[in-house]
Amino acid sequence: MALPSGALTVLIAEDSTADRMLLSGIVRRQGHQVLTAANGAEAVNAFRQQAPDLVLMDAMMPVMDGFEAARHIKALAGETLVPIIFLTSLTESEALARCLDAGGDDFLAKPYNPVILAAKIKAMDRLRRLQATVLEQRDLIARHHEYLLNEQRVAKAVFDKVAHSGCLSAPNIRYLQSPYALFNGDLLLAAFTPAGDMHVLLGDFTGHGLPAAVGAMPLAEVFYGMTAKGYGLAETLREMNAKLKRILPVDMFCCATLISLSFQRRSVEVWNGGMPDGYLHDIATGARKPLTARHLPLGVLSPQAFDDRTEVFPMAVGDRVFLLSDGVIDTSDVNEQLFGVERLQQVFAANRDPDLLFEDIEQALRDFRGQARDDVSMVEVSLLEATQLAPPPMVYSDSGQCSPLDWLVNFEFRVATLKRFNPLPFMLQLLLEVHGLRAQSGALYSVLAELYSNALEHGVLGLDSSLKRDAQGFARYYQLRNERLEQLQDGYIRVQLQVEPHAQGGRLIIHVEDSGAGFDVGKVMARPVDEGRLSGRGVSLIRQLSRSAEWSDDGRRVRVEFCWEALA
Repeated sequence: MALPSGALTVLIAEDSTADRMLLSGIVRRQGHQVLTAANGAEAVNAFRQQAPDLVLMDAMMPVMDGFEAARHIKALAGETLVPIIFLTSLTESEALARCLDAGGDDFLAKPYNPVILAAKIKAMDRLRRLQATVLEQRDLIARHHEYLLNEQRVAKAVFDKVAHSGCLSAPNIRYLQSPYALFNGDLLLAAFTPAGDMHVLLGDFTGHGLPAAVGAMPLAEVFYGMTAKGYGLAETLREMNAKLKRILPVDMFCCATLISLSFQRRSVEVWNGGMPDGYLHDIATGARKPLTARHLPLGVLSPQAFDDRTEVFPMAVGDRVFLLSDGVIDTSDVNEQLFGVERLQQVFAANRDPDLLFEDIEQALRDFRGQARDDVSMVEVSLLEATQLAPPPMVYSDSGQCSPLDWLVNFEFRVATLKRFNPLPFMLQLLLEVHGLRAQSGALYSVLAELYSNALEHGVLGLDSSLKRDAQGFARYYQLRNERLEQLQDGYIRVQLQVEPHAQGGRLIIHVEDSGAGFDVGKVMARPVDEGRLSGRGVSLIRQLSRSAEWSDDGRRVRVEFCWEALA
């Protein structure tokens, strides 16, 4: 006979045959299936074989009493709730408490009342079903949680490959990153430009964890892509800001410090949007120049309102730039005291060995025994001799067999273009279509950059390189550069690129002409190279990196030549 819906399998453990038959009749009339046992050992064995839904257990039985049997049954049931109702004539409090200690869930006093028994069985069934629902939902949540964690682990692996695909392992970089959650809301990127300069970005997105890391992928894509093509900070910043403004919710943005370290010019270019002060550390004097935030974070302003102006500072070999996220200074101790800027300044002041400064700050954070409230990131970038670094070679997807080998192109860049556009990446990409020039990409970009910079700054803008004789003059030079470029009304730079094939390879001839007043070429070329001087390195660098370089028309025109050998 089929059991009604909601029927239970009830195990009755009772040593009295009469009571066992009485209970079995009552329980069957209520529509439930019955299993019986005459002692505790039989009850445990029946539970192991039949797994009943509920147990009616006599407390006092031979072989194994109800208390011991209840403990065995609860152990066998594990997390599944199998209610045990003790059948007892005991009335003493200690005896009833012993039933509960053994795992009992309720009592039924003798003689048995069918109405009360039915009510207790229904109540225990509700508890049993509620427990089953809770366990099912817990397991569902656990599976969903594991699924989400696995997705995040996969996403983090991809994120780390993208975010760390640059040159963070370079010998002049030391960094610490401690994420508040699985994903780091702080973003640290570093990459070499084609000229061998180094761009470094430390960013801090709103919040932390996965939401904060969402914007990191497109930001890293722009950073690495534009750096590899030779774009400067201004162009890269404008593109990153426009992209974040377009894709992020209105309440999300990215505070960021972006620097460009030039090993040849021995300078650092800085843009700080909403980050804590960074520091330029002069190892000769011990002085620290704050790199203060002068801009709003990325993703806040429209492209039209965005300010991409940067600051440029001179550096000597061994000097270093120190950047940090606000998670460092906002770290709190057990008394809710913040690590703070003042304590950081004390670490700077106490340092006696610049090579150990980074370790001193790490140790100070450990000694503080702080609890991070946000992602913690800091990075130190040192200026080394260019020969101490080995930028990775550029990778090309094509074979170079379709390389154009006989062409000439002319460009004229006028005022509106000079103010806002950097043509160097465009020209470099054009030249690197020539397979033979790819091996010289670093030198080629350095020469193009110096030629264009000289034509713009000394030619069109009329800036005097001797202004950069000291750190103050260096800063004044770049301030004047920005002012004059903004006020520029007239002028041009003309560039001609000519590629000629030869049986032994080929030749690139670069002509650059500007509308400036010119300069005394002989005087500049006769000047000895002074490694300590902050100016006058451009002409010497162009001559060193190219096959030949000739100036004419009082320095307003220059002809530079590169050659390459045919592939075997």
